[in-house]
Amino acid sequence: MPPAAPKFDFSVLRTLREQHELTLAALSEASGVSVGVISKLERNQQSAELDTLYRLARAFGLSATDLLALCESELVHRTAEKAYRSGDFKFRQVKYANVVAHLGSAPAGAKVNRPEIHHDDTEVCWVTAGRIRVTLPHETVELGAGESIQFDAIQQHAYETLADSDFVILHLRKDKRY
Repeated sequence: MPPAAPKFDFSVLRTLREQHELTLAALSEASGVSVGVISKLERNQQSAELDTLYRLARAFGLSATDLLALCESELVHRTAEKAYRSGDFKFRQVKYANVVAHLGSAPAGAKVNRPEIHHDDTEVCWVTAGRIRVTLPHETVELGAGESIQFDAIQQHAYETLADSDFVILHLRKDKRY
């Protein structure tokens, strides 16, 4: 039986270090982590303590969480789509922790207004075929094929298809506000 793959691959530190054009000594100085520890991490000969991850992440302008995610051995996260309807709108949805993508279609004249499904997200609407009207509190926008908008999804908003339409809606989790 082959040995189990490590849960984290810290060799990504070397890639980041080279992208930032840092030597081991320069990264050590920027992070406060010793050259020996960084070298062992880059060769996957040592695991990192949380404080070490935090200090290294800050040297690259990342959060410890982002750096740890980059180090996860499994870099691809797979999910299966779910289909659902909202009125005359048909959606195929894939969902991850930081983004929910909705591939939608609707016939001309369909309307939907479901702000209850939103959290504090940024929403992107990209029309791939047809024409859609998006109504926001102080603005109404009409989009044709190839056009998109982005707005704060916490605002009341509604979609109306002006022609048979295909579109993509993304709900992007906002970064921490503080």
